[in-house]
Parts: sequence; C-alpha cells; structure tokens
Amino acid sequence: MSPPIGEILVAEGRLSAADLARARSTGGDVDRALVELGLVSELDRAEATARALGLPLVRAAELDAAPDLSEQVSAAYLRQRRAVPYRVEGRRLLVALADPAADDEVLEALEFATGLYPEPAVAPEPEIVAALDRVYGGGRSAMDRIVADIGDEIGGPGPSEDDTDRLKDLAAEAPVVRLVNHIVEEAARLRASDIHIEPFARELSLRYRVDGVLRDMPPPPLALARAVVSRIKILAHLDIAERRLPQDGRVTHEGEGRSLDLRVSTLPTVHGESVVIRLLDGSVGGRDLSSLGLAPAAEDSVRRLVESPHGMLLVTGPTGSGKTTTLYAALRLVDAATRKVLTVEDPVEYHMPRINQVQVKPQIGLGFAQVLRSMVRQDPDVIMVGETRDAETAGIAVHAALTGHLVLTTLHTNSAAGALTRLVDMGVEPYLLASTVRGVVGQRLVRVLCPRCRRQHAPAPHQAHAYQAAGMRVPDALFGPGGCEHCGGSGFSGRVGIFELLPVDEDLRGLVVGRQPTGAIERAARARGMSTMAQDGLAKAAAGITTVEEVGRVADLW
Repeated sequence: MSPPIGEILVAEGRLSAADLARARSTGGDVDRALVELGLVSELDRAEATARALGLPLVRAAELDAAPDLSEQVSAAYLRQRRAVPYRVEGRRLLVALADPAADDEVLEALEFATGLYPEPAVAPEPEIVAALDRVYGGGRSAMDRIVADIGDEIGGPGPSEDDTDRLKDLAAEAPVVRLVNHIVEEAARLRASDIHIEPFARELSLRYRVDGVLRDMPPPPLALARAVVSRIKILAHLDIAERRLPQDGRVTHEGEGRSLDLRVSTLPTVHGESVVIRLLDGSVGGRDLSSLGLAPAAEDSVRRLVESPHGMLLVTGPTGSGKTTTLYAALRLVDAATRKVLTVEDPVEYHMPRINQVQVKPQIGLGFAQVLRSMVRQDPDVIMVGETRDAETAGIAVHAALTGHLVLTTLHTNSAAGALTRLVDMGVEPYLLASTVRGVVGQRLVRVLCPRCRRQHAPAPHQAHAYQAAGMRVPDALFGPGGCEHCGGSGFSGRVGIFELLPVDEDLRGLVVGRQPTGAIERAARARGMSTMAQDGLAKAAAGITTVEEVGRVADLW
C-alpha cells in the first residue's frame, strides 16, 4: 500500500491542509492530483515516498549509467511500470521505481527475467522516463529502428495510390504496425490530446498537441506516408481506397497499461491525406469541479446552479477550451440515484454510472434535436446537451428548461455575455431566454508552469500594464517558464481553466428582453462584480500558476 504522501508533506510543513483537501476533492489518485494541480513537484513526491518507505532516493545522474536489459525484459513493460534497472552489483539488481509500494510485483518479474535479486529505490517519474528513453530508445532513435526494419520499402516511392491491395499488405506488415503503435504510444506518454500527420511536397510532418500547443516530432519518411495512413484507416474501419473525400472513424487502442479511445479524421490535401487522431483516455473519466481552477466564489455559484430543479446552465468557449470537461464535472454533482439524468453527445467522451448517455448519429437522422424531442418524453430531471449547434436544438433545450427540467449545454461564443445574444440571434425569443437561463460560464485553458523549473522575476512593463488595464494591483513578482526533463524543456506541465461566471439576475434579464448588445450585458455584469476571464487568468499568473503571456494567448489582454 502506498504511503500517504500528502499527509507526510503536510506534517513536514511542505503542503497546506487546504491544498491536500483540494487534491482529495478531485476524486482520483491523491498523489497524482497533487502533482497535476502544481501543489507539489515530482521531486517532492519522490522524496516523501523514499522517506516513508525507508528507501534510497536516486536522481538522473545515477540513472544515466543504466544497463540495457532489453534481451531479458520488455522495455514496454518497464515503461508501463515506470521502473528502470540502473545498476548491477554482483547478484544485486538496483531498480528505481516511481512508486515502489504500488509496484512490488515488478521486482518479482525482474528477478524471474534476469536471475538477479532486485533491490528497490525511488526516483522522480520524469527522470525514470528519461532514463528509459536513453537506454531503450525514445523519440527519433525508436523511430529509426522501426523504419530500418521496413528496409527496402522506403528506398523507392512506395506503392501507388491505386495499388490498394499492396497498400493493405504493407499496412499489415509488422514494422508498419509497430510504427503506428509507436506514434500513438509516444503521444499517450507525452499526454498529447491530438496527433497530426500531414503530408507535404518533400516531407511528412508529425506533430503532437501537448497542453494545447503543437509540438514537432521526428516523422516517418515521406515514402511511408501512404502505408501509415492506410494502417490508421484500417484500424478505424475506414475505406482505404477512398482518398477524395474526408472520413471519420474511431478505434480503441490498448497500450502502456491504458485504454485510449482514438477519434480519427482524414482530409484530402494536394499532397495526400492529412490525418488527425484525437486521444481520449477512457480510464480518466470526468474531473471533479474543484480540480478545474474555478475561484471559490464561482465554484459555489456553479454548485448552486446545478442544484436548481429547473433552468439552464450554459458553458461557452471555443473548441478545445474544456467545455465538455466542465459539463461532466457539473454532472458529477448531480445525485443520479434520486434524479434521472440523460445526455445527448457527439461523441460520448466518458461513460458515467447511472447516467443514460446517447450518441448522436446524423447519418441515420439521429441528431441533437431528434434525440432531445424523445428525451423530454423519458421523464428526465436533468438533461445535458453536448453542444447547441442550431436554432432547432436551442429552441427545444430552452423549452425543456422552461417545463421543469435542468438543462446543461455548451455554446461556441467568445464570452459569457455573448452566449445570451448568440441564442437570441439563433431565433430563441428573448423572453423565453430570460426566463430559463440561470447562469453562463465562459472559459479558456492556459498552460500551467512547471513547478520544478519556474523562474521568479519582476513584472515587465507590458505585464504591469495588463494588470493596470484590468483594474488589478501589479504583483511584486511573477513567474516565467524555465525548462527541465520533467516538462520536456517547455517550462509548462498541464493546463488549468480560466473562467468568468455570469449569473443572470433580474436586471440582466431586463437587458436580454430589451435585446441589448453583448457589450451592454457584459458591462452590467462587471458592475455587479463579475470577474472576467482575463482577470481570473491574471490572478492565476500572480499566484505563479501560469504566465501573463499565456493568459494573453487565449484571452483579450492587450
């Protein structure tokens, strides 16, 4: 059993009881939540684990000389268990683990595989991963070895687009299968949200979107583009002979001890088919509301809104801003044992217990509006609409909220106030909107500074100006990105939301009924104390969670 790291750090004065409670409220692994929320570093976690278990702590310098045991033990298994054998002393095999208490069976496996006697030690997880990459191959070296196995196939132009049978044969060969698996598993290891495979005139581009930012990766040779794309299309049950039209599919990928739901999209371009793969980790599930980054007052308001027996809660923002995650977190507050909950989504991203989830299928005429019409006849208490895309869906959702249901939905607008005018523009009568909408959450995602390497500095003139323009005090100090092995040299690790919550009170309802523009509604809300996304982001920058530049990248600062 793993030692209570959070309690140990609290006892040592390195973590506050309030921060520990915040990590516990996420409902997931507490130790992992402490790191992901930026409350402790991986090194803090490793040091506490070593002290609690009475084991030595080893660092990257000691792991550099790790021997290659790939002939005796699978590198994939070591990656899955986050373990690296780093020294052999006679019959002793010294093994560094991220969590020895949770991974005690790996020692038995290593003893059986090597005939040596393993002795555990503790190391920070990023340093273990980096050591595994150096010894067993990661990034370009792993790609090179896989490509080399394909041999003569990369020497020429490869099979033609019309040679479907040859493409199928090549896509089924073991090296191509390993190549695609490597691309997916490397993306999963880096916690990427998307994989972009893009053909150009003289090269094939491979990029991962990590923490919302695209990152170039070593690509396969251009000659393998058709084989790689064909393999992905076969996995996603797409037509490999169809290259003139876009296609969409999905597949479940098992690897690195995780089950990933892959959403595949192909798009024909002048140089070949561009492929984007979205990675959804089905083992993660929804996040707790407390882990999203809402200010305490805003979080309390959202909780009250979700407890309402009827009405509508809107979550707004662009694609990829975390709206669906917020909706799932809100649904976790609903007591599904006493209230009937129905959702209509495209796609269903996470499966939730005791909640009836419906996947739309436009190809057979099962769209959002059609599902919603049937839902209201199912006697629901709570309805979640994954996205309000058109006037018909908006009208049905508003009428459902008007007739005694609590409706949660998302909308693509740039601000919380803009959601109200957007629905009016879609054809919803202002008086109906004013009667149903209880609140609007606007949000974006910003990258979180790596807690291990962030650097403190005095505010620059443009940063000070941002605080002054927002009507906020200029902090004495801010933090900027550094760069270390833990964050892959980027200076950032993970993302957090910045929010604005617009409660719709009687005065705002009057503005909606009067068809006032977005600016007037926003000014009235700010006069009543609403903090904007920019202000919330600047507060997080002042707390050392992110940077002013990150806030400016996703919100209107300058």
